[in-house]
Amino acid sequence: MKFGKRLKRQVEETLPGWRDKFLSYKDLKRQVRLISSDASGRAAGVVEFVRMLNAEVDKLNAFFIEQEEDFVIRHKEMRDRIRAAEETVGPGGARPSAAEYVAEMGKIRRCLVDLHGEMVLLVNYSNVNYTGLAKILKKYDKRTGDLLRLPFIEKVLTQPFFTTDLISQLVKECENTMDSVLPRPAAAEPGGEGAQSQSRAPPESVARWSILKNTVAALVTMQELRRGSSTYGHFSLPPLSFPNADLLQSLQLPSLIPIQ
Repeated sequence: MKFGKRLKRQVEETLPGWRDKFLSYKDLKRQVRLISSDASGRAAGVVEFVRMLNAEVDKLNAFFIEQEEDFVIRHKEMRDRIRAAEETVGPGGARPSAAEYVAEMGKIRRCLVDLHGEMVLLVNYSNVNYTGLAKILKKYDKRTGDLLRLPFIEKVLTQPFFTTDLISQLVKECENTMDSVLPRPAAAEPGGEGAQSQSRAPPESVARWSILKNTVAALVTMQELRRGSSTYGHFSLPPLSFPNADLLQSLQLPSLIPIQ
């Protein structure tokens, strides 16, 4: 699949509030065509292309940092809720109540699943946008004969949106937090009672299901982008070690999309 179509699919599958935060690949591609077709205005075209690239990187950084900071806060809030539940209605709490404890932990786990899914989407956001920059710079070098890709990618590798160590660690911590909460519910079989009840679920549950489906799609995309295809070569992302198919099992999802 060509990258432009892949990016369009990613935008469609992501959260609504994220859709204008992705790389403006079409605009950059259009500018590359203008540079290569207009020799008289090439110098000005190159200046504009570099300006557009820098503006895009700034946009990606601003959104990534904002989301990352929000996830740190939300994960801490979830851990605080768990501790509060244990100290009040938990088995060793001030006023133990098995029913209240199970209900509260169920709510917390649902919030954690949402948070986990959104964080995986942010890791995918980093992957997709980095790949888009590498692709458009490859087109630029090929069409113009310039060598902009290497120095610009070296700059990109130090940018916040590319540095996913913290968000990856947060995903793992969120998984550990989920494991500390009540046992996971049984997964619904595709086409079974659980799947049928999805169509009758309240809006909140439908929104949650949407996040989970998008998370599965993001995992598949990350696997595809990091598969080591010769198409990407020296500028490709390293082989995928996180997240993997085991993570899907932790979400207790039916096999909506085959994992290679």
